[in-house]
Amino acid sequence: MNYKKFIPASLREAQTMDALGAGTLCLQALLTGLVSGAVIGLFRWLYDTLRQSTVAWLHLAAGHTALSWLAVAAGLCLLAALAYLLLRHEPLISGSGIPQVELMASGQLPPMRWHRVLWTKFVATLAALTAGLSVGREGPCIQMGACVGAGVGSLWHAPDDLRSRFLIGGSVAGLTAAFGAPLAGMLFAFEEMRSRLAAPLLLFTALSALGAWAALQLFGFGLVFPFARWSNLDFRLYWIVLLMGLLCGLLGLFYNTVLVRLTLWEDSLHRLPAWLRAAIPFAVSGLLLWQWPDLVGGVGIDTLDLASPQLLAGGLTLLLPLLLGKIFYSGISFASGIAGGLLMPMLLTGSLAGACVAAPLLQAGIILPDQVPVLLVLGMGSLFAATVRAPLTGAALVMEMAGCFSAAPAVIPAALLAALLASRLGGMPVYDSLKLRILRRQAAATSTSSAERVMKNAK
Repeated sequence: MNYKKFIPASLREAQTMDALGAGTLCLQALLTGLVSGAVIGLFRWLYDTLRQSTVAWLHLAAGHTALSWLAVAAGLCLLAALAYLLLRHEPLISGSGIPQVELMASGQLPPMRWHRVLWTKFVATLAALTAGLSVGREGPCIQMGACVGAGVGSLWHAPDDLRSRFLIGGSVAGLTAAFGAPLAGMLFAFEEMRSRLAAPLLLFTALSALGAWAALQLFGFGLVFPFARWSNLDFRLYWIVLLMGLLCGLLGLFYNTVLVRLTLWEDSLHRLPAWLRAAIPFAVSGLLLWQWPDLVGGVGIDTLDLASPQLLAGGLTLLLPLLLGKIFYSGISFASGIAGGLLMPMLLTGSLAGACVAAPLLQAGIILPDQVPVLLVLGMGSLFAATVRAPLTGAALVMEMAGCFSAAPAVIPAALLAALLASRLGGMPVYDSLKLRILRRQAAATSTSSAERVMKNAK
């Protein structure tokens, strides 16, 4: 008789750690973090180098001659072909990768071929980012970190019941390396991935985050959002915190609706060839680069630009179209299925929402120019909380990215309020929606395969 099933899970894991040895667990965690940090540090360095070279070339050449625009079109076609061929080679790299990792960690998807997913995700995401699509690096970095974790687990021949530990630890390392945010990485494991809080996993995730952060230091990355000026809100202005929480709670519902419905709509277009679906956002990127470059990733307006009083002087007539354009461009980019994350476009959307609130307040003299970055951070943290429904992770993430932990009394309540409002209004967290989509597609594929086998046997 198997008595093991009658032992509580927390005690079983503690027994496993004792049997394995705390030293081995620490070594596994540190190796997961160090390798993940090195891989993702290289990824970030390559993207920064490609982006700077592309922007410099565009400023020098693009738009001056028909030949330069022909070169842009040819480059986008090559990047689209590369992204599509890699996606066809390894379908698991589609989208951000976070839903796939969460489903594997919970045992709802089979283990991945980690080495194949790792290199294809690396290259395909670089292609999408270089093309200026409205996708992010964080989801792909989390999936790449999970691949490294799976590789470390296979190196130690980890049993099936411990496989999720390596996936979770690698995911923590991936988020840490993507943004230089170890605290947010650990919170992500327990708040978004809903991992059971136990001493072995807590130690594993902490050391994985530490290892990734240490490896990242070799590349010399600074803060993601190094605002030049910063002044916290006075307590008498905390009504702005409530306003941002409420607005971003509603905006998060709208953001998720656009993203998920566009994705499901493209899923329903069965006659649309897969290559054409993958090519759509690359074509849109080229059109935007020609007519509205402010929206193009790596070329257009970013969060640091929004702290400029000169840009805010354009008011809502400038900022609202940017906000709506960014939401729909992000939806079009993600719905194509190409490799790319959600969080960086989401954070830029949140900072645009903060700028939409900051611009009239600044013009009215209610806030000072040094306080504008606070509203941008409030918008980012609150929109993350409303869309992902992980307010503590969102608050920690934006504070680590901007180096502004002194803003915690404003950022955390705004994020909690946005998440609460989005939940009360019935919106599903974005990654839950995407996980449900994956499971439905898997069930449909299984049913089709079963029907085909029945027909074959009948013949």
